[in-house]
Amino acid sequence: MSDLAAAAAPQGPLPRAPSAARIEQAWAVLGTVLDPEVPVVSVLDLGIVREVHEAGPGLVVVVTPTYSGCPATEVIAQSIVDALEAEGLGPVEVRMQRAPAWTTAWMSDEGRRKLRAYGIAPPGPVDPAHGAPVRFVRRPPTALACPRCESTNTERLAPFGATACKALWRCKACGEPFEHFKPL
Repeated sequence: MSDLAAAAAPQGPLPRAPSAARIEQAWAVLGTVLDPEVPVVSVLDLGIVREVHEAGPGLVVVVTPTYSGCPATEVIAQSIVDALEAEGLGPVEVRMQRAPAWTTAWMSDEGRRKLRAYGIAPPGPVDPAHGAPVRFVRRPPTALACPRCESTNTERLAPFGATACKALWRCKACGEPFEHFKPL
């Protein structure tokens, strides 16, 4: 091998493309951005971040809100921008993508565990073949386990809790009220 060829040959493994490392770092940072209404679950736990990609010198984060009228959408978008730019990954643009509509099927198992530990009954399963169809009249689950004592001797008090995506329940066994993150 000539000196010129030896100098041009790679020495050890090729470094990863900077854009791939940047995207990977962005996903890791997004795992720390908490939902302002339920501050124990991240935007990744909720499954609302659909995509992260580079666009010119910046990053674009595609987000599907939990529902189109969610009042926390602007706060979430700004939190995403602030977190990524604080890590030197900016400039950042957040794009809202409302179709397909978000479903609780996109929530992570870890997010469901965190909800329960926080005292919110996580959403039940949705039909994976059909996603979560929008229904105007939905019967509440008949056996919803209390996130505090696990009793299924519970009752729904109101179809809405502190936010539209949650319902208010009470455990008849321990007497404690709790919210249920509604399946969509």
